[in-house]
Parts: sequence; structure tokens; C-alpha cells
Amino acid sequence: MGRTIGIDLGTTNSCMAYSDGTEVHVIHSGEGSRVMPSVVAFTQRGERLVGLVAKRQAITNPRNTVNSIKRLIGRQYSELSESILKNSTYEIFANEHGDAAVRIMEHDYTPPEISAIILRKMKDSAEEFFGEEVTDAVITVPAYFNEVQREATKAAGRIAGFSVQRVLNEPTAAALAFLKPQETNNIAVYDFGGGTFDISILKVVNGIFEVKATCGDTLLGGDDFDIRIVEWIISEFLREKEIDLSIDPVAPQRVREAAERAKCELSQALEARINLPFIASCGTGPVHLELSITRKLLESLISDLIEKTRPLCETALDDSGMKKEDISHIILVGGSTRIPMVRQLVEDVFQQKPAQFVNPDEVVAVGAAVEASVLSGDRKDLVLIDVTPLTLGVETLGGVMASIVERNTPIPIKRSRMFTTAADNQSAVSVHVLQGERELADGNRSLSRFELVGIPPARRGVPRIEVTFEIDANGILSVFAKDAVTSREQSIEVNPSGGLSDSDILRLKREAEESAKDDRERMRLVEERNRADQIIYEASKVLKIAREQLEKESWEDLEAALASLRRVRDETSIRAIGSESSKTDTLCSSVSKLIAVMESHADDEEEPADQVVVIEGNLLEEEPTES
Repeated sequence: MGRTIGIDLGTTNSCMAYSDGTEVHVIHSGEGSRVMPSVVAFTQRGERLVGLVAKRQAITNPRNTVNSIKRLIGRQYSELSESILKNSTYEIFANEHGDAAVRIMEHDYTPPEISAIILRKMKDSAEEFFGEEVTDAVITVPAYFNEVQREATKAAGRIAGFSVQRVLNEPTAAALAFLKPQETNNIAVYDFGGGTFDISILKVVNGIFEVKATCGDTLLGGDDFDIRIVEWIISEFLREKEIDLSIDPVAPQRVREAAERAKCELSQALEARINLPFIASCGTGPVHLELSITRKLLESLISDLIEKTRPLCETALDDSGMKKEDISHIILVGGSTRIPMVRQLVEDVFQQKPAQFVNPDEVVAVGAAVEASVLSGDRKDLVLIDVTPLTLGVETLGGVMASIVERNTPIPIKRSRMFTTAADNQSAVSVHVLQGERELADGNRSLSRFELVGIPPARRGVPRIEVTFEIDANGILSVFAKDAVTSREQSIEVNPSGGLSDSDILRLKREAEESAKDDRERMRLVEERNRADQIIYEASKVLKIAREQLEKESWEDLEAALASLRRVRDETSIRAIGSESSKTDTLCSSVSKLIAVMESHADDEEEPADQVVVIEGNLLEEEPTES
């Protein structure tokens, strides 16, 4: 059996960790850092880049570079805000299911597919770290993710080749990483990441972590701060230079990266400079962008977004039945919590300073690793009781939602409610499963539909239909409908994986495995090219000397081998690897033979006296003769 790791699949960055039973360790990405940018890029040469290398080339390849895919996962296209669509560098569209999808180089990808590429990279890095297979994972999601988003994330893990042991709420994971099981505390986890916001209230007693309430907004995050800064930069440049950068194919990505850097700098400094040389051109030549942004200006741009978290915190406190003075600790999670104004709001809401010694970029992955160790049996000193974040129910007569499981209900849970027919002699009922907090069905998210047939004819209101909701520890829902008279039953596991069926997931998993094989082959190609470059360089030097010292028949084989290797050097096809490797070996052999000939030729021309000095060296032992 392979290892199990914990993964924080973030909007901006992702992180992974493992537990050895006593301590938790963060696993470095293949690029050497402790976190990996959640970025995927596709190049014109057919290469697929992930992580830091993908982020670095985003300026020159913005249309084919995908970031912040977490904001799209499990969402309908109609749910996306105008701001997200307007500020995306890559094409977002609605697929045949109405789900948000992306189109890159005339190929369509679902968000779970893109997320799976990130997860596959992490899997490969972990396997390289351990030197063995990594099969299982605990993957975290925002606490306020609905069933569709949770299942889509789980599907991404399956496509990447993981057996997803649990989908864990990010604030809950942070609590597991922060507290010792023996402690008794009430804690608040304020999770403000790149794309989502969550607030969770937990009670910890004798190793039992019980989530009392959770609240959040899955369309509020640090990306929105970046968008505000970008809009300000573009408007200022338009005002000063009368040039609109938003219509340029490359400039917006440069502005976006500069905005992100400035935001990070202003968490420590009071002012940041934005310098982008050659950002545009006009009739007089190139135009440079030079602006200064202060912390106060930044706060004025984003204050309303930060304030949106205040009522959510207050709602979570009310739902938990606690008061702010009952909270022992406040944990900050996510890069956005480094902003001083965010920290000040948290202090104002809870009337105490948050914990300062938690790394907001790693704490979620560490908590996921802790939960992985619990599920594997390595740790037995804690128990996790989570909650369902949103109300679940069914549609009834008149388009009204009847609640069956209220929000913030501890899971796992099984709960039933009785219903009846709406018309005389009705032989079937349609069960429409919904999730959300609105009273009307069309104001909530549709999760699934199925029919219970074979109901005996009767007057309306007479049949008794029992509808049961069962939610497992992952927050995954199963629904059962049963006719009390005939005991006829129909059930369905709500599996809204972002428009992907089980067969789609299996197909994409196979494709991901094949892509991983192609990636390994491409690495072999890069290695062979590097080897060929070195041999070409060395052979060129030897050939230059040989042309000056030897007859043509002595070096013409080397010249032919060198020309042959140069011809295949820039081949892009993976099939060229074998050919290039063979030609490299041939060139190495030719170089070795020519060097031997040159050494032999040099030996023939050396004088005997020199040979005595070099070989025997006895003259070096004599004392110099005085003149």
C-alpha cells in the first residue's frame, strides 16, 4: 500500500504534507519551494507546464495559461461574476451542461481536468520525495463549498490518480494543525484565500474537534483585490497617457503580476512602486508605466470587500451559540490575511489579536496530513466532527424548498421526512434535490433529480413517501425515496462532479496517466538535448583543432557525425529521442577516435629529450647548476 498525503489545493498556491505518526512535515514541490503556484500552461510545442515554470511564462503566453481554476470548479457559467469573466486572460465558456469550462488552443477542459493536472504534478513530486508510490490523499476544500464543488474536487483527485480518502474543510484542517488534542478551547478559523472566504467556529474537548458553525463566500478572495488594483492602474495610465492597456493582448498580464506584487509589498511597507518599462508604444516611441500606490490607497480600493467578511463572522458566531468572549484563539488562514486591514477587522470582530505564529500558506496542508494519519490509523488521539455548510432539501408543490438537513448540522448524519402526492392517482413522484438557504427552489442550487415510480393509485395526500438524506464524513450526499405502502424504493448518490460522469472520470484518468508518461518522455528528450548540446560543443572544438593538424580523412567521420546530430537537435517529436540518442553516441565515438588519432600524431612529432623530461622526469630532481 502506498503512502497517504494531505493536500491543500489552493486558488493561488497549493501545498502538501505528510505525517510520520508523531510529526507533520511539509513536502517541497519539484521546484524546491514549500508551496507551488496553482498554474497550468500549454505551449505551442505541445508542452504542458505546471507550477512556478508555468507562472513565469504567463506574461508571454497569457491566453494559454490557466490560473485560479478553483474559482470555476463545480460552478455553472451563469454563476460567475462579470469581474471574473472580464479579467480572465484565458477563454471561459459554458459547456453542454451549462458548467463553466475553459478553452485552450482549441481544446476544451473542465475545471476538474485542470485541477487534476495540478494534483498530478504534486503526486509526482511526492513520489519523487518518498521514492515510492503515493496512492491516497486527503484534499481540502473551502468550508462553504456546496455538494457540486466538493464532488468536482474529488473527481479531480481521482483523475490525478489518487484514492481520495476524504474531502476536508480548510478551516477544520487549520484547527487540526493548530491545537493539541488534549486542549479544551473554542476557536475561530478565519480563512481568506485567493478565491474564497470561510469562517468556522470549532469546539475542542478531549481530542474531539467539533465544528459548531461555518459561513462564507466562495466568490470572495485575494484575486478580487488584485482586480481592483489592476483596474486602478489601467485607469491611471489611461488618464495620464491616453492609452488603454486593457485592449492589449500582453499588457494586462504584466499589470496583473505587478498588482499582485504591490499588494504583497504593502502588507509590510506603506508605499510600493509599480514600474513596467515598454508597456505600450505610441507615435513618439515606447511608453513606460511608473506609478506609486500607498497602503491607504489600497485600503480605499478594497475596504468594501474586506467588510463583506464582517457579517459572515457574526453569522457564524450566532449559529454556533457562542459569544466573541467565548473564543479562545483565532487562526488566520490564506495569503489575504497578511493584509493589515484584514487583521484589524478580525481583531475588531473578536475583540482579541489573532495567533501570530501560524504560517497561513501551510497550516491547511499540515491539518490535512493530520487527518490522513487519523484515517490511516497512525493517530488515535483525536476525532473530527464536521458540519454540512448549507441546507439540503427537496422541491415541493409551488416551487418551494422543503428542508431536510439544516445548515451546520454535524456529519455524518441520516435524516428523513415524509411527503405525499400532489394529484389524484399519481403513480410517480419526482425528487428534486436542492442545496441553499432560499425558500424558493429556483433560488437554490440543483444537485440532482430522480423519480420514484409504481405508487398505487390513490387520492392526493394519501400516499406516504419517505425521503431520506444521508451525508457521509466527506460531506457527500445520498438520497433515498421510499413508498411506505409498497416499500418500493429508489435511491441515488448525488454525484454532480462538474458535468463529469464516472466513465468520463475514468477516461480522463487514463488520459492523465498517458500525459504523465508523455511528460516523462519529454524530460528524457530535454536530457538528451542537453547531452547533445554538450557533445556538439566539445566535438566542435576537437574538429577545429583536427582541421588544422590532420588530413581530411582523419576528421571527416567526426564532421559527418556532428552534422547529423545538429540536424535532429531541434526535433520536437518524442519519437526523435531514440534517433538523437543514437546520433549522440555515434558522435561521442567519433570524438574519442579522433582524440586518439590526435594524441598519436602528437606523440610521433615529440622529440626524445622532451619525452625523457615528461615521462621520467629525472632531470627535475637535479639541483640547478650554478653559472
